[in-house]
Amino acid sequence: MRNNCLLFIVYCLLLFVCCFSCRRTYTPKPNAYFRIDFPEKEYQIYDSICPFTFEYPVYGILAPDARPASGRCWLYINFPKYKGTINLTYHEINSDNNLDELIEDNWKMIFSIIAQKADAVDPQQYSDFEHNVFGTLYDIKGNAASAVQFFVTDSVKNYLRGSLYFYARPNYDSLAPAVAFFRKDIIHLMETIRWEDVKSKK
Repeated sequence: MRNNCLLFIVYCLLLFVCCFSCRRTYTPKPNAYFRIDFPEKEYQIYDSICPFTFEYPVYGILAPDARPASGRCWLYINFPKYKGTINLTYHEINSDNNLDELIEDNWKMIFSIIAQKADAVDPQQYSDFEHNVFGTLYDIKGNAASAVQFFVTDSVKNYLRGSLYFYARPNYDSLAPAVAFFRKDIIHLMETIRWEDVKSKK
């Protein structure tokens, strides 16, 4: 009887050890996102009746902004495969569109509306004295509606602002590869923009 009790105790201990040693340790996996394949960089020239030219990607579809409230030379560079777009809005600098006011309006748009959910805004100045092009590129960190904003001007007559948007819920981590890819296209646009005399195009 005593031996049977001892065997039963040993059996229970072995069962207890076996049960706990077989339990798996759960390790949470980090969030993963689909890999995005991007095309090779290649550009084409935009040249129309607008007072500027620039180079934009061959994988982008350029179209005028057809909204009723849109102005002259307001454009979209659409990237349907990636559900993204670069919006371009042009303003002629004059008594109604003072340069300081245009820059201030741009600042308000970024810091008062777009950057409300941003973690940080990093402005970078751009100057091309040879071609009279000056501007600022804004990198917006966090889950903001737009991750990249910019403007360029000749400080006298022409002002062009742009913004990168994606038709998706803002998620900085998942959109980071696409933002980095199209950011390079925006920089290329800024570097290749040339101001033109509209009269010479007629």
